[in-house]
Amino acid sequence: MPSPAPKTPPHPDPPVLPSFRPSATGLAAVAITIAIAVPVTTTVLLGAAPYTALHQGFPGLDTGVLTSILLAGADLGSLATVGALIWLLFLRDASRRRAQLVDDAFEITILQAAAVLWSTCAGGSIILEAFDSTGQSLSGSAQPQDFAFLYATATAPRAWTVSFIASLAALVAAFFARRWTGMLIPLWASAFGILAPVVTGQVLVGPEHDFGSDAAIVQTVAAHALLGPLLVAFLRVLSGRLIPPPTLRRIFTIAVVALPALILSEPVIAWFKLSGTSATESLTGWFIIARCALLAVLLVLALIALRLWRRAELQAQHINALLPSALVVIAGWVGVGAAMTRQPPPQYFVPTSISQVFMGFEVHDPPTFDVLFGQWRPNLLFLTISLAAIAVYLLAVRVLRRRGDQWPIGRTISWVLGWAVVVFATSSGFGKYSAPDFGIHMVVHMSLNMLAPGFLVLGGFITLLLRASSSRSNGPSGLHDWVTWVLHWPVLRVLYNPLLVFVLFVGSYYGLYLTGIFGEAMRFHWAHQFMNMHFLIVGYLYYGLIIGVDRPPRPLPHIGKLGFALAAMPFHAFFGIILMTSAETDIIAETFYRYLDLPWADLPAQQYVGGGVAWAGGEIPLLIVVVTLVIQWGKQDAKDARRKDRHFDTGRDDEFVAYNQMLARLAERSNPTPEPDRDSAETGRDTAESSPDATGPRTRHNAPKDASR
Repeated sequence: MPSPAPKTPPHPDPPVLPSFRPSATGLAAVAITIAIAVPVTTTVLLGAAPYTALHQGFPGLDTGVLTSILLAGADLGSLATVGALIWLLFLRDASRRRAQLVDDAFEITILQAAAVLWSTCAGGSIILEAFDSTGQSLSGSAQPQDFAFLYATATAPRAWTVSFIASLAALVAAFFARRWTGMLIPLWASAFGILAPVVTGQVLVGPEHDFGSDAAIVQTVAAHALLGPLLVAFLRVLSGRLIPPPTLRRIFTIAVVALPALILSEPVIAWFKLSGTSATESLTGWFIIARCALLAVLLVLALIALRLWRRAELQAQHINALLPSALVVIAGWVGVGAAMTRQPPPQYFVPTSISQVFMGFEVHDPPTFDVLFGQWRPNLLFLTISLAAIAVYLLAVRVLRRRGDQWPIGRTISWVLGWAVVVFATSSGFGKYSAPDFGIHMVVHMSLNMLAPGFLVLGGFITLLLRASSSRSNGPSGLHDWVTWVLHWPVLRVLYNPLLVFVLFVGSYYGLYLTGIFGEAMRFHWAHQFMNMHFLIVGYLYYGLIIGVDRPPRPLPHIGKLGFALAAMPFHAFFGIILMTSAETDIIAETFYRYLDLPWADLPAQQYVGGGVAWAGGEIPLLIVVVTLVIQWGKQDAKDARRKDRHFDTGRDDEFVAYNQMLARLAERSNPTPEPDRDSAETGRDTAESSPDATGPRTRHNAPKDASR
């Protein structure tokens, strides 16, 4: 009987050895030209029309062209910077020991060049956008005080300042950071740097801009997470370096998540920007059509690469063909995105009410019970984060169960319930009315800061990731190694200091509401979302120290946890009293609420309710946390008692062991043994102590303690 033919593995691991043609350098130059030429050509052809439509002066073609070049350069630099950081952190095919050091990686060179490009263009955009966005000519404003006035008047230069600071953080890391954890802070800073110009740009204006802003945030993050590594992959192949199979698998994994996010967010942005007009009626519509075509090409390239990889046919020539095509898509994406900012979209010219200016939607009805529970308005950002967090958690649980391990169902329920609270607080009528009604805002605040984190920390997400992943000494670093390195990161010990967490948890109330920050932040959708994210993260850190399943870098004893929880109660009560007693004389964010001028609004009553919510909403959840902590304390004591009983039953009680070691030392003093026999004596003594039937530990009954002393 003939033996069956061997099956081809579905995911082969042959090395991908690129052999790029010399024309690839010219192709890179063409791609850069495309990224710059599209916005520059748009600026030249439009001339003064966009400025006239916005009732602004024309700053001149020199200002417009320079601004377009800097925008395209900053986008290319940020893509390459984020791509290099992601590659250094998560895509390198290096062993655990080598992956912790990044000084010899080729991506460091890419990171250095990209960070220089990003910082240069972002710094230049601070100056150019101050003039371009206000319609002022460079030659006509030569005094320093003129620039200071324009900088304070316009939003764009301040956003580019954030981007410039983020690029400097990446630049410093590129030249001085040489460990894996050293790349975490620049990656975190880069997230703010790439989002600041987006959330303060065109998506901040017009009806439904809450949907447009959230979709733009998701799309920007997804674009940098996918297109950035693809750009780095092209540069690696251009330099003659291979792309290892583990790296290819991880790029495919990123594409599976990021590409759908790119594709699904684009229709939302198109619906928002076009505001009911046809896509062919405006230049913005044609730009959107071009971006959809680019996404379609990228999707086809991804499907081709995935099909070849699954059939074990992905070879060097395929990589050489697919990556240049992806490079053209990236260049087109950057060019069209920069050109789109040079033309005001149709939503700029739609009649907009005051409520739509600040929130993006109307709130005609008073916040009754039916309205709060029946009028839902999806918060796309937190809905996306919640669904992603639940999906990752359930996937990790599935990995554990397929391996034969168990995971407590209560932890899964707690995790899902915590994110369900987040979705309800941000997407129900409570989330919709959290901006125009201060009392409802405090309900959402307490839900995100006090209620949802209590469930989330009981889910034990970090513990689950560590158990679901494995660390291989010979293989490349993976999820288990990354989580372990972060947990042992000295910076995390500083950031997760209990005193610092307590100050953030309590001080956020006073610093946000008793200053002018809250009134300014409520005018912008991105700032409102940032507040919600801050509430959730700080609450998670605080409750993680008290009742969290995951072990924090600085764990507290149970009595310390109890004191940590009780210490926050007076601060919440005092804050609530301040809000209630000042409701008649000092309205928080009064200017913002007066702008809205809602007929059903009663500002003193709303603030009084908000103070009561802050008082009761701070006390009741903390009391529940204290009860949970006491239950955990009791379970831990019972567990320790059972462990000690088992330890005692095996004859290895700590007191007995210490006592017998003392007797052994006394015996050695009176009867010293030869040096060669000491090891055997120790071995025999250890063997006797480790045996349940050994009589060695029971010798305490043969000599009273007083006599031995």
